[in-house]
Amino acid sequence: MAGGVDGLAELDFARVTPEEFARIVKGLSAREIAELAQDAALRERVLDEVFDRMERQFRPEAASSLNALVRWRITGADDAEACYETLIADRACTVHKGRTEAAPRVTLTLKDVEFLKLVSGNANPIQMFFTRKVKLQGDVTLAATLTRYFDIPKA
Repeated sequence: MAGGVDGLAELDFARVTPEEFARIVKGLSAREIAELAQDAALRERVLDEVFDRMERQFRPEAASSLNALVRWRITGADDAEACYETLIADRACTVHKGRTEAAPRVTLTLKDVEFLKLVSGNANPIQMFFTRKVKLQGDVTLAATLTRYFDIPKA
């Protein structure tokens, strides 16, 4: 596979494990991730794959009685914003692309670079909050514990 953004564009996500994806993201600079986000089709493909994997990487045993809607606002170049929602209820996680009318328990807003680093295990969510790389609205405690509900790969 070619390196950098071109390599990511050629990637067959169906054949890439979460750990491989984490290594790929770790190998990309912030500039390269920002460049990736400027290609609207590639950005959408990457985000769709990440959110599709959330359902598979969900840890139902950790969720117990949790019932929460989490809204993710991922911002990019030229004010491009992608919105996804994850509903954790009945020990399951479902993902919805776009914004619904339902009130989220927490909304996380972050740029493409920070989002990909976060979901690939290449960033510390608490540090991201304190350095304002992720903005929260709503239940801060839920946001601080979100990572326990998913198998986050390590690069």
